[in-house]
Amino acid sequence: MASVAVRPPARLGESTLSDGRSFGWAEWGPSDGVPVLLCPGAATSRWLGFGAGVVEALGVRLVSVDRPGLGASTPAPGRTFRDFAGDVRQLCALRGLGRPAVVGNSQGAPFALACAVAGVASALAVVSGADEVAAPQFAPALDAGLRGLVERTARDPAGAEEFFAGFTAEAMWDMVMAGSAECDLAVYQDPEFAAGYRRALSEAFAQGGAGYARDTVLAMGRWPFALDAITVPVDIWYGERDTGHSPDNGALLAARVPGARRHVVPEIGGALLWTHAEDILRALLGKAAGAAAPRSPS
Repeated sequence: MASVAVRPPARLGESTLSDGRSFGWAEWGPSDGVPVLLCPGAATSRWLGFGAGVVEALGVRLVSVDRPGLGASTPAPGRTFRDFAGDVRQLCALRGLGRPAVVGNSQGAPFALACAVAGVASALAVVSGADEVAAPQFAPALDAGLRGLVERTARDPAGAEEFFAGFTAEAMWDMVMAGSAECDLAVYQDPEFAAGYRRALSEAFAQGGAGYARDTVLAMGRWPFALDAITVPVDIWYGERDTGHSPDNGALLAARVPGARRHVVPEIGGALLWTHAEDILRALLGKAAGAAAPRSPS
């Protein structure tokens, strides 16, 4: 299963932000390549990249980050989406990334969207993105369990955050395995992928569950940014068999983001980032290049 191989980072480090916090990052591909920043999925650290071999072939400098409280990044209790976009802006300056193209996977999607709203990203790919399940349009489509969590988060965000803080790396692995389609399990349970995924989960929970809990309360509540304010090109990708990330495989999300292009890929579910890395990156690089090209005078 070479197409979904995961490899250790080529470069691994931490940058110090203006308030003294550490912000963990990992890189793959050439150090002088086109910067692509990954906002990884729920409770996974900077360690789990994607596109092994592809990033080198395409000349991509893939940079994955630990959100505050996960992995190597200093906790920031009470942080917001805007705070995260500000952290990424600082990292880009410190690491010479300019305005990178951004990929948001799973629970990383709203954080990537926040970067686009803040003008940090030059182009965006949302891949198997956690949708805004608290949006009223989705209320009739949610199963009872998810609807209960959404309502609990809205009613008592502090209590919900305390509840989510009790999760562990092992609990996350079990939850993902129990909720994934067979086509995804073929990826996740591949020995090489499973080892990398489990390592990323363990690192993400190294400081406890508070970082994951904050991410989850932010992602599961109403998103406090205007999707129609996004002005960079956006691709939205979902696997046809993905039943866990969006009630409508991103149809409403695509309609809310100006000019967004939606792709629904057959025969795969939530593992799309790893099975279709080349397609996703080629489309993203094309959009980033188009956004950066000077416009002809009218």
